[in-house]
Amino acid sequence: MSDDDAVDVEVESPEDAETDASADATGESRDAARTNGTAAAAAGDPVESAVGDDKESLADAVAEHDEDLADAVAEVEDELAEARAELLEKDEEIDELTSKLARVRADFSNYKQRAKQKQEDIRERASESLVERITPVRNDLLRALDQEEGSDLRPGVESTVEKFDEVLADEGVEPIDPDPGADVDPERHQVMLRVESDQPEGTVHEVYEPGYEMGDRVVSEAKITVSADEE
Repeated sequence: MSDDDAVDVEVESPEDAETDASADATGESRDAARTNGTAAAAAGDPVESAVGDDKESLADAVAEHDEDLADAVAEVEDELAEARAELLEKDEEIDELTSKLARVRADFSNYKQRAKQKQEDIRERASESLVERITPVRNDLLRALDQEEGSDLRPGVESTVEKFDEVLADEGVEPIDPDPGADVDPERHQVMLRVESDQPEGTVHEVYEPGYEMGDRVVSEAKITVSADEE
């Protein structure tokens, strides 16, 4: 046989042989894994089955395969149930405390309003008491003006009355001084007597002494005379 007719024979090195063996082993492992996975899927995972089944507890499902593990699972389930019950109880307690807090806040708000109103009432009564004491002085000054028309004291008395009026105005006090012919207001006027007058019957004839009011409170009624029917 000539050299040209010789058959080429490829000799596989040891490294190539080891690589091929490893590849074959890897392929076989993958095939086995696929086979095992398919078998597990067909048989069904008992844990997953128990979780998905509402009618059967996880412990019951595990008990079919491992009694000891089932006891541990049952204990965990009991602890979970207790924890859920405690959580529900805590939620109810939180709701109750929240309701109590809301009531306390409402009560405190009402208390502050009552306290504020009480302070305002005290302040008004104190001012009212002061007005009751000083308004007679103003009335005396007014009478002095009527009697001292030509006196040298008149300018000083008039100035004093003006200052009185400024102080009273600052305290929210207004004189009750109805004009002749005005209707009688029983809440603000005190009728002293009835006199013959050219004013309509039953109306104000003259103011004997002014009254005073402070906001919606009448401190003192105006003393008036009322016109009577002329006979």
